Parts: sequence; structure tokens; C-alpha cells
Amino acid sequence: MHKREAAMRDHFHETATRRGFVLAPAQRAAVERLSRLAGELARPVWTFPRPPRDLYVWGPVGRGKSWLVDTFYEGLPTGRKRRLHFHDFFRRLHDGVVRPGARQDKQSAVDSALDELLGDSRVLVFDEFHAHDAGDAMLIARLFRTLLDRRITLVTTSNHPPAGLMPNPLYHHLFEPTIALIEERMDVLDVSGPVDFRRLAAAPGAGGTGFAAGLCLPAGDAGPLALGLPVPTPAEAASVPAHLRELPARAVRGDLVWFGFDVLCETPTAVPDYLALAEVFGTLVLDGLPPLAEATADGRQRFANLVDVACDRDLRLILIGSDPLTGYADDPAATRDADRTASRLALLGRADRPGGA
Repeated sequence: MHKREAAMRDHFHETATRRGFVLAPAQRAAVERLSRLAGELARPVWTFPRPPRDLYVWGPVGRGKSWLVDTFYEGLPTGRKRRLHFHDFFRRLHDGVVRPGARQDKQSAVDSALDELLGDSRVLVFDEFHAHDAGDAMLIARLFRTLLDRRITLVTTSNHPPAGLMPNPLYHHLFEPTIALIEERMDVLDVSGPVDFRRLAAAPGAGGTGFAAGLCLPAGDAGPLALGLPVPTPAEAASVPAHLRELPARAVRGDLVWFGFDVLCETPTAVPDYLALAEVFGTLVLDGLPPLAEATADGRQRFANLVDVACDRDLRLILIGSDPLTGYADDPAATRDADRTASRLALLGRADRPGGA
């Protein structure tokens, strides 16, 4: 056993103890595999005829996937490693492809953007991997081929097994070659278990409506005022820079920006807009929130993307309106990522989480 493998295993258990939890059986199996990978990466490249096997860690929401790979990343020596979140990666990749001065040939532009994103990394940790957008299928396929060509070891997390990626039957066939590459190139680790640890960890008695540990406030003046948030006046309306556009906010108060659900989720905004807002503001208030079962399909997806960004960027998200999950599970067309959204909302509501409500 390489000493780096033992050190990584100790690092996992010490981190879990420090945070006050015991590893579940599926997590312990993942710890063993990730520790073995740390030992393999510590050996000189010339001792391996092939690079270490990549890892694809998947399971339902709240099973500790991000904690596992983040702890692995923290335990690796500094240098030649990179962690990228799915949304942030694709924003930066798209920006690199379309920016002024980018190469005219699209394939060359994609390769150049990947060069900048990956640098000289030997290990890439890619969190929250999914494939719902047919437009991203080509870029994802190109990413996996590039990693394979450069012998970069990939560790990624997902809520779906490889065969469950790109679930839309209209586009699934476009992604089948990439699924086959993932299954051939990567060891697939299933960390499914019966417990959603995010919901277990939600702080009790946080108030509010009983949804997401008090993250969602009732509509009207009383809810926001309970947090010292006066309802915006027309004079506070402002135009806020986002990604390559400006968005009409109901108010900007220092580190806080206030939007209506109709503006931020029912107009053609996108993840790069939410990332741009998270880079400037520490708190985002979203009012006029309907039950998501009553929103459009695009509105539901944008809301789920906003929640993802809030989790990843420690953005304090305050929701005003209805419990968004009311009736959500009863609508088959709306439930593709309902569990994920519910779990991430619970995480946002935790009192011990930076940026939590």
C-alpha cells in the first residue's frame, strides 16, 4: 500500500469525525476506492502503462457524493489538480468559444477553450455531472475525448447512472457513444443508500412554513419583514448586470438583490446569469414563487439551476411565496429532478451552512 493511500483514508475518517458523522456503508466503499486512487496518482507516471481508472460516483441526492469528492480533492497535494462544477465549467467553456478573438473554426475554438480550462492538470474533479441539454452533448463528448487523450484522471459525481444521462428519448441516442465511453473508461461507484443526509441535517425549528428549514417565507409583507426585509418600493427598481445582459431587479440593497420569479425564471435567463449574480451578491431574494407544478417546464428547470448555483456558490437564497414543492411529486412531467431540488433546498436552509437562510 502506498503511504498516500493510507494518508487519504485517514483524511476521510478524520474529516467525517470532525463534522460529527459516521460513514455509511456505500460511502466507506467509495472512500476505499478514492484512497486507492490517491495512492495510484502518487506513483510516477512512467510506472503505469495506462493512467489510473477514472471514477464515476453516482447515487440519489443527499448521499454524500460531493462531500466524498471534495474531501478527496482537499486531501490531494497542491498542484496539477482542478475542481470544476458542471454549471461553472460550461459557462466558462461557452465563453471561451464565443469570446472575441476566438478561432473561427468551432472545433478549434472548443479545443482552445478546453486548453485554458484544463491547463496542465493531472486530476479533474467534476461535480454534479448531468446531461439534459442536447446542445451540450457535443461539448461533453469532446471533453471526455480530450481527457482520455491527455491521460487526465477524471473523478465525477452524478445523480444518474451513465445509462440514465440525457434521458429525453428524442436525444438519448445522440449521447449513447459518450455513455459507452464512460462505461468503458470509468469505474462506476454506486453510493445509493436509504438516507438523504441533507434532509437529516436540516436544522429543526428554523421557523418559516415548515419547508426547507424556513427558507421559504409566505407572500405579503409579514414574511419578509420577519427577516427585516421591507418590500421593495418602485423607486428601488434597478437594472442589474448579469451575463451579457442586464436584468430588472425589484431592489438592490448592498450585498442583496431582489427579483421576481417571473423575471428570473420565466424569461430566457440561464445559468451564466445566476453565476454572474452570485459573484456580486451574497443574498438573492426571489418573490412571487408559485408551486413549481404550476410553473412552465422552462421555469422549473431555471429554478432548479438557480438552486444549484446557490448551493455551489454559498449564495443565501430567500424565497417568498408558495411552497414550491406543493403538488410537484404528483406531476410526472415535473419530477425529473424534483428530489434533487428538494434536497438542495433543504441544504440551503441549514443553519450551519455558510450562506444558509
